Amino acid sequence: MTATPVNFVDHEKFFDCVHCGLCLSFCPTYVELGTEMDSPRGRVATMRALQEGRLPLDAEVVRHLDLCLGCRACETACPSGVHYGELIEGVRPYIEEHYQRPPLERFKRQAINTIFPNPLGTRAFAFLLKTGAALGLGRLARWEKLPEQLRYWFGLLPEPGGVTAATLLERYPAIGEKRYTVALLAGCVMPAVFGATNEATVKVLRHNGCDVLVPREQGCCGALLLHGGDKKTALDLARKNINVFSRLDVDALIINAAGCGAMMKEYGELFKDDPVYHERAERLAAKMKDVAEFLGSIPLQNPTREVRATVTYHDACHLAHGQGVRQQPRTLLQAIPGLRIVDLNESDWCCGSAGTYNLTETEMAHRLLNRKMDNIQATDADLVVAGNPGCLMQIRAGLQQRGLATKAIHMVDLLAEAYEDNA
Repeated sequence: MTATPVNFVDHEKFFDCVHCGLCLSFCPTYVELGTEMDSPRGRVATMRALQEGRLPLDAEVVRHLDLCLGCRACETACPSGVHYGELIEGVRPYIEEHYQRPPLERFKRQAINTIFPNPLGTRAFAFLLKTGAALGLGRLARWEKLPEQLRYWFGLLPEPGGVTAATLLERYPAIGEKRYTVALLAGCVMPAVFGATNEATVKVLRHNGCDVLVPREQGCCGALLLHGGDKKTALDLARKNINVFSRLDVDALIINAAGCGAMMKEYGELFKDDPVYHERAERLAAKMKDVAEFLGSIPLQNPTREVRATVTYHDACHLAHGQGVRQQPRTLLQAIPGLRIVDLNESDWCCGSAGTYNLTETEMAHRLLNRKMDNIQATDADLVVAGNPGCLMQIRAGLQQRGLATKAIHMVDLLAEAYEDNA
């Protein structure tokens, strides 16, 4: 059966893949399922056949493409430089526009795409999390009489105090001598759910000689919508941020959420055909730095307060594979007095969060979470550190389900704890 040829990505990009198979052992879904169609190589072939009209856009094709985490571990492994992220994010809008999903699945995806870029939606989401935490519903994740899938859902509810909201000021002065002026992406989920992490980011930057600007007009970076196939809205949100941040004279735009950083660093590519926004998008993308990446590139004001704990580090996919930021967070952890750092096996293996993947593909997300939990449990660490809010929520769910005393914490929260409160 054939279909009409379409054009959702630059067709030449498919030919970068030489089908060598070196990506296979790095792909979580292939390792879990062992099926070629669920490997990067298989999905590249599927997308090419779809674009050339040799495959119809049917339920089977969509299922294999939906199961892709978008973790981009295959890009790390690929010797040919295949831009797999561009390919998978190119086909997803085409799927959403041309494929009729079952009603319940369509409703779930539309709800997700409505909640997260919307400040009211994220606040409502945070309220539900807080309510569930206050009622102690997260403890049901440890009730073995419940079906495992239901236990997983309850595990996504945080412990009491696990949700913090914070609205930042628009400007914070450096502590001591000013060395840099930076802007901070506050994000859409971060202010409502990880507000304390945003405050910790400001604190650490100030201790390192930064004036920190947090423009109020900024908004969602668009990453979750792009991953979900709503490219038009994602680009509208991106344009708003380009307009806001391009007006600022800053040394860097700091991001503390790995998924947001990976998305925003690709603004130039996303707007390559836009004569109005392309140049500004390129200039802004060049200034974007993950907070660990930025701190790792400047002379660090060494923290002086001891933090006595054993920690292990989980590489968020969009930080390690998407941005190539691996050593800097580890170097920052080594600068904290009192820490004992232990290696995490498969540290850059996806935890199953993958944006909203754990809400749309819960079975596979749970399988990957269990694998991650086995590795974390083997470290016997007090803390597992990560640089992405989605990973932290997912890992906390696994820790709660297993009843482990280990806590999941953002790297910058731990670093902030090690700086004296003299501001």
